[in-house]
Amino acid sequence: MKAYYHARAREYDDWWLGDGLYADRDRPGWDEARTELASWIRDLPAAKTLDVACGTGFLTQHLRGEITGFDQSEAMLEVAAEQVPDATFVQGDALDLPFADGEFDRLFTSYFYCHLEAGDRERFLDGARRVARELVVVGSRRRGDERLERWEDRHLKDGTTWQVFKRVFVPADLARELGGRVAHENDWFVLAVAP
Repeated sequence: MKAYYHARAREYDDWWLGDGLYADRDRPGWDEARTELASWIRDLPAAKTLDVACGTGFLTQHLRGEITGFDQSEAMLEVAAEQVPDATFVQGDALDLPFADGEFDRLFTSYFYCHLEAGDRERFLDGARRVARELVVVGSRRRGDERLERWEDRHLKDGTTWQVFKRVFVPADLARELGGRVAHENDWFVLAVAP
C-alpha cells in the first residue's frame, strides 16, 4: 500500500478531478459532491489540526487553522507542500504517530481509514485519540449493493497494477464504529466526527 501511494503521487489528484485514467468513469453528481465535501471541510472550525495521510494536500487545502500534514510518502508530501504552502509537513508512519499526547485539537483523515484492515484500525484509532481531542474521518459512502470491504486492482499510468484493500461506508455504521456522529453525507462521501 505504501509503495502504491508513493508511486501514485503525481497522478493522485486525477481521481478527484476525473482526469487521466479516471476521465471515462461514469460518476453522476461527482463534481457537485466533491465541491460540497470541500465546503464541509472549510466549515469545520479553525483548529490546530493534524491531517493524517494527507497525500497531495487535495483536501488539506480546505482546512482552516494551524495545519500539519502527515504522510508516509515523500513524493506525496512534495505535492502537498506545493498545494498548501502555509502548512507544516511531516513524514512518518500513521500507525505510529510521532506526536505528543493531546498535541492537536483535531485529527483529520480522508481516504486512509478506508484502507485499514481490522487490527490496524484499532491501532490507528488509539493513536488518533492519544494525539487529538477530536477525530474527523472522510470516506466513500456505499453506493447500491457494492461490497463494504474488498481488494481492488488499481492501475497507474506507468502500466503497473497494484492490489489495494478498500472499505466503503454506510454513514451510520462508520459513526458507530468511531463512537461519534455523521456530520455530513451525500451520494458519494461521508464525513464523521468523534470525540
